[in-house]
Amino acid sequence: MGKKVLVIGSGGREHAIVKALGRSPRVDKIYCAPGNAGIADDAECVDIKVEDVEALVNFAQRQHLDMVVVGPEAALAAGVADAMRSAGIKVFGPSKSATRIESSKEFAKKIMEKYGVPTASYRSFENFDEALAYVKSRPLPAVIKYDGLAAGKGVVIAATYPEAEEALKEMLLDESFGKGKVVIEDFLKGPEFSFMCMVNAGKVYPLEMAQDHKRAFDGDKGPNTGGMGAYSPVPFITPEVREKALNDIMQKTADAMVEEGVPFTGVLYGGLILTDEGPKVIEFNARFGDPETEVVLPRLESDFYSFVEAVVDGKDYIPEWSEDAVLGIVLASKGYPGKYEKGAIIKGLDKIGGEIYHMGTSKDGHDFRIAGGRVLMVTARGADLVEANMNARREIALIDCPSLFHRTDIGKAVLN
Repeated sequence: MGKKVLVIGSGGREHAIVKALGRSPRVDKIYCAPGNAGIADDAECVDIKVEDVEALVNFAQRQHLDMVVVGPEAALAAGVADAMRSAGIKVFGPSKSATRIESSKEFAKKIMEKYGVPTASYRSFENFDEALAYVKSRPLPAVIKYDGLAAGKGVVIAATYPEAEEALKEMLLDESFGKGKVVIEDFLKGPEFSFMCMVNAGKVYPLEMAQDHKRAFDGDKGPNTGGMGAYSPVPFITPEVREKALNDIMQKTADAMVEEGVPFTGVLYGGLILTDEGPKVIEFNARFGDPETEVVLPRLESDFYSFVEAVVDGKDYIPEWSEDAVLGIVLASKGYPGKYEKGAIIKGLDKIGGEIYHMGTSKDGHDFRIAGGRVLMVTARGADLVEANMNARREIALIDCPSLFHRTDIGKAVLN
């Protein structure tokens, strides 16, 4: 009897998880809650919100599911993994307390400080005047982070004091992301990279690395977004740097969580930076990255369901990876991450040969329409990143929708 799986979430990351599970000969049926118009081609979408814990557990029980894979941080912070475990349902995702590694920047910083995980030095503030005085006493740029969840938008790298003041005002006085603290960090220099590991308590199973592009426009200009493109592998990460990141950061943090009484099961995402002193942590997330998942999982040659099952059961598993490079470019609504219009028809998707991951689309008859800020991610493979980039750009040229924009320089730093 084939396995029945529920994926929780509605974005490109969840579409990539659904497609990876769909490649498993062991999986018979995939549900996605709530899913989206593109995911509906690969799974049965169920109209349940990601934070409706009770409805999700009831659904899992009714369907006698073999596994639940949690995508977004909001579902984890709502305690969906805890509720599934209490109901005796296998779930891939950390507990609400372990999710604090992402949902509280201060919690993550305290763990790193206590256990000697390399990261930038920091201070936390609740008071606007004190925070501003601290920033003004320090060299620029200042890294200002909202302490809680902010859908990838709660980080400002302020190059001027007025910019820093505006960010602090937005986070502490206007409470744009809710009432909370800010963490102010020293600015670290170097190229960034994403290192996701599947974890069960002290067992750490590394995935292939990726690099995300957060800024909206070419040349890393414009506001921070949820991610405008990614690629894998990352050529500037040597085997030595990878080993150091694995042992001194990912393994050490997983062990620290066990020591602190909040063992982690799920994906520990290290947003890392390669400084002159070696790799350091910029941030941790408690789930698969988006858009990194869309370029990492296609490189997995092993059975994804078996991998997830082994991690949940705490068994050893060594995944096999393709040597191919995968590069993905996000198409976003004009105006994103600010105000944008929905509803425009997207033509030409039927001509695409590579993988398309839907992030924010709706369907009207046969037509896909814009329904979100980040709308689609088009990915392509190649023998190397140059070829993957060429293939991805060729695919994007087939899409006809004047309301979409994309970056043209994803991976440019390493393509040369």
